[in-house]
Amino acid sequence: MSSPIIEIKGMHKYYAMDGVQVHALRGIDLIVNEADFLAIMGPSGSGKSTLMNILGCLDILDEGSYFLNGQDVTHMDSDDLAILRNREIGFVFQSFNLLSRTSAIENVETPLIYAGVSRKERVERAEEILQRMGLGDRLHHMPNQLSGGQQQRVAIARALVTEPTLLLADEPTGNMDTATSQEIMDILCRLNEDEGLTILLITHEPEIAERAKRRHILRDGRLEKAI
Repeated sequence: MSSPIIEIKGMHKYYAMDGVQVHALRGIDLIVNEADFLAIMGPSGSGKSTLMNILGCLDILDEGSYFLNGQDVTHMDSDDLAILRNREIGFVFQSFNLLSRTSAIENVETPLIYAGVSRKERVERAEEILQRMGLGDRLHHMPNQLSGGQQQRVAIARALVTEPTLLLADEPTGNMDTATSQEIMDILCRLNEDEGLTILLITHEPEIAERAKRRHILRDGRLEKAI
């Protein structure tokens, strides 16, 4: 039996703010298995961004343990975290984070450049995944020539091009109307159900969270309720 993709025990995170210690995460325990689709909901200030940053190896916990795909993340330095992050995790953000003067296919290629993939293979992989996202006729369009939904599909393609173990989606529908939001969720659900991709979704929208297989609520730094 394979180990969980995410296994967290007793996670605490503290910040100093205006000379006062803030207890951002309070004893988080979480297991996410392969091919799971978990949504985490919570109000502003609940600790969602802090949790996402730690899960994405962008920050470190202060107490507890974190294993990602069987690898102990807890005491890794910044270089090791970067290597693990680039190999194991794909990110999708509310603001897309596309390079504004770079075409769709070049945006998707970018992570493969850092991975040392050849130019020919980069183009082939980027084109194939954009085709899967329904953007075969938008390969050379700039972000400002794409709708919000199309830009997010480019961002999803970029997140998937490295074939990550885990997709972290932080408010991926936050800037979209209802119809476009559901189109993006259709894509995420298909990736999970048909391709077995493990997804952890952060959202404040209950109707978006309902599309996931499991839902947790984060409040005041605690995962207090599973639905």
